[in-house]
Amino acid sequence: MSPMCLFDVQKKDGVLTPVHFAHYITRAMGQVGLLIMESTAVDPDGGITDRDLGLWNDQQKEKLSELVTDVHQIGSKIGVQLNHAGRKAENAERPVAPSAVAYDKDWRTPASLTTQEISKIVDEFGVAAKRAQEAGIDMIDIHGAHGYLLDQFLSPEVNQRTDEYGGSLEKRYRIIKEVIASIKANFNGSLWIRLSLTDYIDNQNSLDEWKQVGQWLQRDGIDLIDVSTGGLFPVSPDFPVHDGYQTRFATEMKQVVDIPVSTVGLLDNPGLAEYILQNDQADLILEGRGLMRNPNWVAYAAKELHDHDLENYSYNHSYYRGLKNI
Repeated sequence: MSPMCLFDVQKKDGVLTPVHFAHYITRAMGQVGLLIMESTAVDPDGGITDRDLGLWNDQQKEKLSELVTDVHQIGSKIGVQLNHAGRKAENAERPVAPSAVAYDKDWRTPASLTTQEISKIVDEFGVAAKRAQEAGIDMIDIHGAHGYLLDQFLSPEVNQRTDEYGGSLEKRYRIIKEVIASIKANFNGSLWIRLSLTDYIDNQNSLDEWKQVGQWLQRDGIDLIDVSTGGLFPVSPDFPVHDGYQTRFATEMKQVVDIPVSTVGLLDNPGLAEYILQNDQADLILEGRGLMRNPNWVAYAAKELHDHDLENYSYNHSYYRGLKNI
């Protein structure tokens, strides 16, 4: 299951609520193999909204540990997406970015981060990863896409710095390299990263530059690259959106790395998802809205792909009688 924001934290404290437990446990009962939890802030000012999950204190970790235990008992794995929203942190007291470039004319202009503040954020990713480790999380997905802080650093449009964190592609990548090292020093599970391989604007990284980033990520210990697009500015794709419209970017990345590459984006048609996998266009499907609409999407997909022996999927016995005739 692809990470999808619920924005359901009720007390602005980043702590899981009963809605989160119901949401993730239901998909685990539907036999989703890996649940990747929504964007989870590493800093109180790093959430997309003040209703985001967080992992900057032990109260959040303790509640997370309860959810992890429940999901594992059902039989699924569970991961968490760590994020700092940067200039897209809607309710931050002081939004920050690599440079003082606003997301849109109606948004506040962010403060340009000092090198000391960058180091603090890098450390916060590591501390959050340590809490994830202690909570029993199976994998971490670093959010380097959709216009959030790490994506902002990679962008030549947003990152206008002239120090060691700006200028060349390698310097713009530096913070991600440091975040990876910080997380790996505190977490021994699988480490993934989500990237946006186009921003649908003129001044952006070329596909060849993204492929170079992919090779650096492999070198630095990333286990899977989760390919998405967009989000840096409020700009829509410059072509008609269709089912699987982002997969071609994942296929391009697969050409240059020796680690798995996943794809997202309007992939709730099981036939299309299977076609992508069988034709080696991507290694993994991260299902999003399909699972939001139907927690038993796996059973639906099995039927659509002409596999009617649902007992092979070890469904919870309470569900099997209702699922076998779908």
